[in-house]
Amino acid sequence: MKRIGVLISGRGSNLGALIADQANAPYRIVSVISNIEGAGGLARAAEAGIATKVIPHKGKTREAFDAELDAALRAADVEIVCLAGFMRILSDGFTRAWEGRLINIHPSLLPAYKGTHVHERVIEARESQSGASVHFVVPELDAGPVIAQARVPVHADDTPDALAARVLDVEHKLYPAALRLLADGKVKLEKGLAVFG
Repeated sequence: MKRIGVLISGRGSNLGALIADQANAPYRIVSVISNIEGAGGLARAAEAGIATKVIPHKGKTREAFDAELDAALRAADVEIVCLAGFMRILSDGFTRAWEGRLINIHPSLLPAYKGTHVHERVIEARESQSGASVHFVVPELDAGPVIAQARVPVHADDTPDALAARVLDVEHKLYPAALRLLADGKVKLEKGLAVFG
């Protein structure tokens, strides 16, 4: 049973999907940490009986903030860290310290559309498909090897909000499935690749 830490900055909808899945999964969420006081996901975690912590980032260097984050995760004996709407770029040092045990979900079919404003960019490019990707986190933004992806159609009359809602629906199934693979030892990061087996 792997011990999971989840980092959030907002409402925690993907956190909610992970909490709902954990009843019969090979993982348990033991810590939810936010950089934002009052983030909606903190209440969601507390309702589920999961320990929460707020580590504000304002007025701190990236390295100092990440050192606090690292210490809190290790104090909770966390084995795998999931980013779930965590709106901070992590330092290279933190990323390397958790290499192979740090994953993120991104609302595009990586390597396409890294970064922010994804849905607007997808619609502007007149793509026929979009989706979500769960990937290992590496120092370069949204560049880690992909563990799992799910596709959704892009409709001709889509707005960014409509597309975002459809992508979020698949994220809620994709993230727990990908975390199960990692927690079960069925995928690992080796020499910059996601290796399954």
